[in-house]
Amino acid sequence: MNEWIKRDGGAGGGRSATDESASRDLWTRRNALALTAGFFALGAVPARASSFAQTPQPRATSVVISKSNRVLALMAGNDTLKRYRVNLGFAPEGHKLRSGDGRTPEGQYFIDRRNPRSEFYLSLGISYPNASDLARARSLGVKPGGDIFIHGGPNRQSRRGRDWTAGCVAVSDAEMEEIWSMVPTGVPVYILA
Repeated sequence: MNEWIKRDGGAGGGRSATDESASRDLWTRRNALALTAGFFALGAVPARASSFAQTPQPRATSVVISKSNRVLALMAGNDTLKRYRVNLGFAPEGHKLRSGDGRTPEGQYFIDRRNPRSEFYLSLGISYPNASDLARARSLGVKPGGDIFIHGGPNRQSRRGRDWTAGCVAVSDAEMEEIWSMVPTGVPVYILA
């Protein structure tokens, strides 16, 4: 530690060779610490999401989800690009009314965020609650909930059956990779009963 202390080089104010060497050693140690911290940060990324390589895909202009049919369709204008089978919230019937009710909302929303490091594989955020959802919850005196996503499976092992999410729309991990590649942020999402 003593070699890190700057010493006065005398009347000329110059630095000795020992001071130059100490300065280089300090810089090298800082670089090593920064590099090590960077490797630890990279290790914090879930292995599944970090191995995903995006491939060029056509762009969807909207997402349509039919809860009754358990289908998510990626649309480009009036053309259907892809269709996927989905799982919904654990109590899927009806519109989401409050936090924790296990329902998937119904209405018009937007993809408002992307999270490659979520609890679930590659999640796309849905802009629930919208203004009418907030007004409905306020009139009922409840919290509307939030954090509704389109996502793949959980990053930890769990037992899943049909309609296992807390209100989200779930697909397989391979399907989520396609959806992630085809759906940009800002695309409208129409969730039908």
